[in-house]
Amino acid sequence: MNYQVIIIILVSLVLITSYMLGFTPPLIGIIFLFVSLIAYLQYAKDKKAAKNGTWRVSENTLHLLGLFCGWPGALIAQQKFRHKTKKVSFRVVFWLTVIANIGGFVWLHSHDGNVQLRKGMSEIESYVAKQIDEKNISVVINLLTSFHGDGSVR
Repeated sequence: MNYQVIIIILVSLVLITSYMLGFTPPLIGIIFLFVSLIAYLQYAKDKKAAKNGTWRVSENTLHLLGLFCGWPGALIAQQKFRHKTKKVSFRVVFWLTVIANIGGFVWLHSHDGNVQLRKGMSEIESYVAKQIDEKNISVVINLLTSFHGDGSVR
């Protein structure tokens, strides 16, 4: 088992544990999954473009996807496609985006971060409720933005 798989398993366990302890709502895990999928697809597109000599995905785009929760998908894509694994400058920036993303996730577990997260989830829920009068969609949004137990940092 390579280190990328171990990292992905650990990230998944941390996200699940964070939810179960009441620190983050399911939406955080869904964002990681969704942006990771987009990052994976962008790496695949860039690898294909590199082989075909066509227009490439910018490194800044790949780094932004990594920064905004897509780094697990990027890690998988790097291994699967053997893409962006040798360019040292890219790797350094990539790992800095991973560290920044993890730092942000850890901050969400601090008192201030958790207060901001709860406020943000409440605002998302209110905004969607105002835009959509459909009860079923409101229930889904409530599930995605709600917290398991209290879990707030005091």
